[in-house]
Amino acid sequence: MEAERPRRVGRPLAFVAFTLLMTVLAVGFVALGVWQVQRLGWKNDLVAAVAERTHAAPVDLAGLDWSALNETDDAYRRVSARGMLGAPVAYTQAVTDHGGGFWVMSPLRLADGRSVLVNRGFVTREGRDAMEAEGPAPEEVTVTGLLRATEPEGGFLRSNDPAAGRWHSRDVAEIASAAGIADVAPMFVDADPVPGATPIGGLTVLTFSNNHLVYALTWFTLAGLSIFGWVLVLRERRKRAGDEGERLARPSSQGSP
Repeated sequence: MEAERPRRVGRPLAFVAFTLLMTVLAVGFVALGVWQVQRLGWKNDLVAAVAERTHAAPVDLAGLDWSALNETDDAYRRVSARGMLGAPVAYTQAVTDHGGGFWVMSPLRLADGRSVLVNRGFVTREGRDAMEAEGPAPEEVTVTGLLRATEPEGGFLRSNDPAAGRWHSRDVAEIASAAGIADVAPMFVDADPVPGATPIGGLTVLTFSNNHLVYALTWFTLAGLSIFGWVLVLRERRKRAGDEGERLARPSSQGSP
């Protein structure tokens, strides 16, 4: 009688494809986890830098090299500047603890002719209407506050419309261009609060979401599960191969006639 052929245990090509898939997933998840660890370090450095800058004595904005100002080194730096504070040139939509309303953006013209946009603070829609009714009232003031990075537009559905006076972001270059302000600082200033004054200043958010550790652990866990799944499939293949080998090693219960 013809010898019984051993059955193939699993499909080799399928297992190779599965191994490649699990390898790609594990490597990808580990890479994402490492990236989140790097982001965690960056966020911790940012929080420490912001805490140091916001509690430092204000530096004279006019004495800084405006061409070298950048978000990494100068965002949330405490500064002061003296000049002529003009009428609002933009009201950008805002949501704060005081409800919905607008940030009031006005130019501060320094003695040397340069200007910096100042976020004077928050007003409600009624407050904005009252400020517009009062008309321009330029005055020489000293503004103290925090440097902020310019904000790009919020996308197609929330794009600024200078012609209609609708602003969704505090885009320094766009606001300055629409208002005809030349030689403007690349960053704007969030003004400190003035007791009893409107707009309401000093509402800069200084807390940052920091979920990078959770994200990193999630990615590393998924990498571990990918490896664990591959190990389970490998063990099952070996078990089935062992069972098949034992079956073939048993004496045949059927004799020759």
